[in-house]
Amino acid sequence: MSLAKLFALIQYPLPHHLLSRLVGALADCRLPWLKNACIRAFIRQFRVDMDEAAEPDPTAYATFNDFFTRALEEDARPLGEGLVSPADGTLSQFGAVEAGQLLQAKGHRFSMMELLGDDGEAARRYLGGSFATVYLSPSDYHRVHMPASGTLTEMVYVPGRLFSVNAATTEHVPNLFARNERLVCHFDTEHGPMVVVLVGAMIVAAIETVWAGQITPLSGEVQRVRFDTPVRLEKGQEMGRFKLGSTVVMAFSEPVTFTDALAPATKVQMGQSLGSL
Repeated sequence: MSLAKLFALIQYPLPHHLLSRLVGALADCRLPWLKNACIRAFIRQFRVDMDEAAEPDPTAYATFNDFFTRALEEDARPLGEGLVSPADGTLSQFGAVEAGQLLQAKGHRFSMMELLGDDGEAARRYLGGSFATVYLSPSDYHRVHMPASGTLTEMVYVPGRLFSVNAATTEHVPNLFARNERLVCHFDTEHGPMVVVLVGAMIVAAIETVWAGQITPLSGEVQRVRFDTPVRLEKGQEMGRFKLGSTVVMAFSEPVTFTDALAPATKVQMGQSLGSL
């Protein structure tokens, strides 16, 4: 048995939410000596480039979470043409939505309907469309931005597990993104419907949005919020953030012509052009 498969298997019995809440409490600690030690250790371990941060002094952050969701300098991520990456990370998979299925990893597909909280009507909007998945590692910038301009119409919280979403787990845990806790954000755009799904993961203490603040942790049933008053967000504008790393899955009702240079496992930065609609 490979180490990757073993890593995936040992996650099944773990108390995902309890572990995540404990780490979340530590990440919100305001004791200067403790939060500074955690931040410095993290910078060393993951070789975080603080030169591009709006606040480059690690000790200036009130908590580890403030450091982890730090803003970048204003011009650190110029916007490219067309559809852009919503985050720094790895473009793990992208392509067509085929028969209502998205590619998770080689040999694994998952259902668009399940990803959207068993919403068949919403899933039908993306038949014949395209998707892209960006994985944010611990070392990445952890704010999520709009891949295209749009108006928010509905937000759906979907409860679930909190498996890791790294490459080892995506290759060995079926339906991973449709099993984990997630926040589904539906938008209307000039190119038709667009959905951006913020997928939680192990030790992700919370998901926030710019329009509603902190959303998770929640539990229990699917929760839907409709927006009668329009929330308009332009391409490249921040839409949310992860308190510790995770994944963004986005889908479009129209086919995307992806840039030829892209391939699965390509490193991307927020604002980088991914293709055109």
